[in-house]
Amino acid sequence: MSGAANYIELCAVGDVTQDTPYKANMDGTDLAVFQLDDQYYVTEDLCTHGPGSLCEGYVDGDEVECPFHQGKFNIKTGVATSAPCTDPLTVWTVIVQNGKIFIDPASARKATP
Repeated sequence: MSGAANYIELCAVGDVTQDTPYKANMDGTDLAVFQLDDQYYVTEDLCTHGPGSLCEGYVDGDEVECPFHQGKFNIKTGVATSAPCTDPLTVWTVIVQNGKIFIDPASARKATP
């Protein structure tokens, strides 16, 4: 992996399933690692509307429903797709290598409405 020093290892691919996201931590921030088909996505774990952990939410297609107030987010983009959530999640670029999932902390971004 080019520039490997910039990447942070979050988990092994086997730690994540289609139905069960994996909660990882990066410098005190909880992250949610999702698997959609053969792709992996990382978002912040904390809902932008309340104290719900998205790793404890319901995954339906490419959306995750927060268990706190049932707002939804697009896992791929972080966009809030259902009220009461309106603010997007932070998402990171994911790299998979040798069975491990990595992110580049500098790739953090939020979708703009």
